[in-house]
Amino acid sequence: MRRTLLAAALLLSASCAKKDAASEQARLEKEFADMLSGSTLAGRFTSLKGDKVHEDKYTVSKVSKLAGETWVIQARIQYGKNDYTVPVPVRVVWAGDTPVLTMTDVGLPGTGKFTVRLLFYRGQYAGTWSNDKGGGGQMFGKVEKAR
Repeated sequence: MRRTLLAAALLLSASCAKKDAASEQARLEKEFADMLSGSTLAGRFTSLKGDKVHEDKYTVSKVSKLAGETWVIQARIQYGKNDYTVPVPVRVVWAGDTPVLTMTDVGLPGTGKFTVRLLFYRGQYAGTWSNDKGGGGQMFGKVEKAR
């Protein structure tokens, strides 16, 4: 009888832990979408080919989770002479409570294919980028909410 009660208690405990983990993940995903939707990533990027630091800006109108780790970011991308709006498919993986946006060889109109690893934490972002034209470097900045 005691073994049956112990087994039932363990099963109930495991079930509650799974529900808590799922609700915590849902909360983190909502916070991530809320942080980025209606925001601007205002920052800088470097190139491994030189010493200069360049400004760039990504205006995000909306972030939506599709399924699993797949998300779509509706973004206006501005850097150099480029200025265009495009839906960007990304994968978001989690390092604990920290979302890491990943893209691997994703084609963006007129610019080629990009690979990015970008983490977000407390209103800041940092990561690496590369493209199919041999470019690459780091990018970093802050997430600014529209007023």
